Amino acid sequence: MLRTLALALVTMMALAHLPATADEALQTPLPLTELTQLQQTIDLDIAKLGNANGEMKQFIEYRIKEHANQVHDKFKVLMKQQPLDKAALLPLLQKHLAFIDKVADYYAADIDQFKQQLGSDNDTGVMYKLAMRDRQRDEILGAKYETLTWLNELGEDTQAIKTQLTTQLLKRSDMLNSLVHFTQDKLKLAVDEAAKAGKDVTAEQTALVTNLNERLSLTSASLSVAIELLDALSQDTTVLKQTLFSISGDITQDVLNVDVASNLLDEWWNKAKNQLLDNGPGLLFKLFVFLLILFLAHLAGKAVQRIVKKMVSNSKLKFSKLLQDFFISLSGKTVFALGLMIALSQLGFELGPLLAGFGVAGVIIGFALQDTLSNFASGMMILIYRPYDVGDLINAAGVTGKVSQMSLVSTTIKTLDNQRLIIPNNKIWGDTINNITVEHQRRVDMTFGIGYGDNIEHAEQVLRGIVEEHPKVLKQPEPTVKLHLLGESSVDFVVRPWVKPEDYWDVYWDITRAVKMRFDQEQISIPFPQRDVHIYQTEK
Repeated sequence: MLRTLALALVTMMALAHLPATADEALQTPLPLTELTQLQQTIDLDIAKLGNANGEMKQFIEYRIKEHANQVHDKFKVLMKQQPLDKAALLPLLQKHLAFIDKVADYYAADIDQFKQQLGSDNDTGVMYKLAMRDRQRDEILGAKYETLTWLNELGEDTQAIKTQLTTQLLKRSDMLNSLVHFTQDKLKLAVDEAAKAGKDVTAEQTALVTNLNERLSLTSASLSVAIELLDALSQDTTVLKQTLFSISGDITQDVLNVDVASNLLDEWWNKAKNQLLDNGPGLLFKLFVFLLILFLAHLAGKAVQRIVKKMVSNSKLKFSKLLQDFFISLSGKTVFALGLMIALSQLGFELGPLLAGFGVAGVIIGFALQDTLSNFASGMMILIYRPYDVGDLINAAGVTGKVSQMSLVSTTIKTLDNQRLIIPNNKIWGDTINNITVEHQRRVDMTFGIGYGDNIEHAEQVLRGIVEEHPKVLKQPEPTVKLHLLGESSVDFVVRPWVKPEDYWDVYWDITRAVKMRFDQEQISIPFPQRDVHIYQTEK
């Protein structure tokens, strides 16, 4: 019977926060006789529960629950009406308070029964039932405080009852505070065990973690209610609020007041100070070893770079400038990376998970930097096949100029008019590459025309003499001077001397100038396109 009374009162308290019902009742004041009749109906239904069974019993419990909800709403409405009918309301509230005490006694007996069951194989389940019952008792305590407040408004002296309630709440909050920490420690241990099991985690371990989570949530909620009631009763709840904050981490105006904040800071400072005193020397030594290893790794990397630089620059394989820089940079960074991993291991880092994390991060970065990696891949192809090197004059990606710098991502070209262009390697590798200076000899192609009336043999001798006299023209291969075309207005000779690549333009410009001057001296004409216009007159 008492269990049913508790259920009715719990439901009644749960609906205490329905403002719509209260507002509607304020618009239509309810007579006290209806409240009295509802209480009498609840008493009659409670009396019937002793002989009821099965579905009839469930139906009577349902009626008690609904009537209890109505009683609660009517009390709230009547206490807001002015003037208050103190004489009529006072006995009804006293009866209500007695009803609450009976339900509280029932819960206390129920909790004692659960405590006696502790020590069995199902301790976790029993503790969860205890937490559930405590959560229901929270609503009873809240209802009792609200009822006492109403009695105070009616002029009733409730100081002794409030003092008793305060003592009860202090004991209860102390027990809940310890229970929260106890459950939190058990939950941490259960989570660690489940994590160690990994894929082999059992259903019992999973159920235990779930149960402890729910129990911690219920206990924390009960502690929160106790804190609210103690605050209303002007009690210091700083330590209790610290516990709630440590569990949930919620920064609220209620939890994070000045006292709580100062106590938390003191607690954190004390922990940090104790950690520093206990582990400070060891941490400082490890930090010193960490920095020392990094410094030595840096020096070793520089030394290895110097050794590799000498090796690749003096190698008979004639590495390209890009390949030399690649080996030099890679050797130094590899040595430093090894030193960094050794240094991290001195701080307690597990290298296996760390390297696995780098691998995952590499995949993600690879997707994010596809274009950059394309340039890198093109740079590797240029490094391997060596189509050009630093100092070469090339024509690539629609640009002509001298290569001034190379990397695995881009190539810097200085154009003939002294502009600096940085071109991504994938643009160069995906296009035709013309290395102008890679060969030791280059042919200068020129064409000169003479008139149809000029002496061909004389002109040929003059051209050959100009070419052979130039100091930068190579003797081998021999230059070519040949009659090439009979044009529309000129007889064309091709002149093709061989020069060093760096002398190309000097020879081109010098020979062109010398041909014009010699042709003028030798009375050899240089024709240009012309058209004769003939005018005929006809007789009319």
